[in-house]
Amino acid sequence: MPKETDIQAQLETGLRFNVTSDSGATVTLDSAEYFDGQNVSFSPMEMLLACLAGCIGISVISVLRKKRQNVTSYGLHVHGIRSDEHPKVFLEISVQHIFTGQGIVQQAVERSIELGETRYCGVSAMLSKTAKITHTYRIIESSASDNSRTS
Repeated sequence: MPKETDIQAQLETGLRFNVTSDSGATVTLDSAEYFDGQNVSFSPMEMLLACLAGCIGISVISVLRKKRQNVTSYGLHVHGIRSDEHPKVFLEISVQHIFTGQGIVQQAVERSIELGETRYCGVSAMLSKTAKITHTYRIIESSASDNSRTS
């Protein structure tokens, strides 16, 4: 059965909306000052990139954990380029993955990113319909004294 999701958005002031999901999570969305917003929170388009970072990040780290890779830190940098014309969709998006850990296998990282992009991350699947998404990664070997894992 398909998963249903409900979102409620309520105008707070100016162009700022408080948005609540059916799970009870909340976020505020706003717009830049030059567009009559107050620029106090993510714009909807910034939130799309944030959602991509979260979705692909969750997918990739989950696969890497199943592959028993010792990742102690994982960060992502997402950069988008939008069209000059309305509706100003993203045309290009680059995602840089930065892994820190001990003995992380390059092939495991590459396969995890591929699976995240092609199988597990719905945000990536949707955005790839209008934008060219590219992924790069860097693996940083940590010292043996760092025994922590990402959780």
